[in-house]
Amino acid sequence: MNICRIERSRTAWCLLVAAGAVLGSTSAVAAERTGAADAARYQRERAVCMSGQSNQDRATCLREAGAAFAQARREGLDDGAAAYARNARQRCEALPHDDRLGCLARMQGQGTTSGTAASGGIYRELVTREVVPPNAPTPQSPPQGEIAK
Repeated sequence: MNICRIERSRTAWCLLVAAGAVLGSTSAVAAERTGAADAARYQRERAVCMSGQSNQDRATCLREAGAAFAQARREGLDDGAAAYARNARQRCEALPHDDRLGCLARMQGQGTTSGTAASGGIYRELVTREVVPPNAPTPQSPPQGEIAK
């Protein structure tokens, strides 16, 4: 039996086991950090519920915060930014082309925003100026009482 071959395979095995231990501990640390982040998020959400700043009554708010925390512990939870952006695009898709462009610009944060969900809605406004060349013909308004076709 060749003693060098046995020593090399033992060394390789030790290196493989060490690498596995390092990778395993790294994922455990990442999971621990995620758990701590989830717990901190729950505490923030709970504080909002207790202060009355949510759009829900306290019992519902606390139940939702607890459910989100449990979901995060089971399979992870994200802030839904991608889903929110996708939803905004889908809402704008139903509009005619020119209106759709304005809608998408407002959803991307252009213009001004006022209101809250608690007050009944969020109003987004984007003012655009259209420069007409001085020689361009102006559209004729229909005579009084007649509807434009």
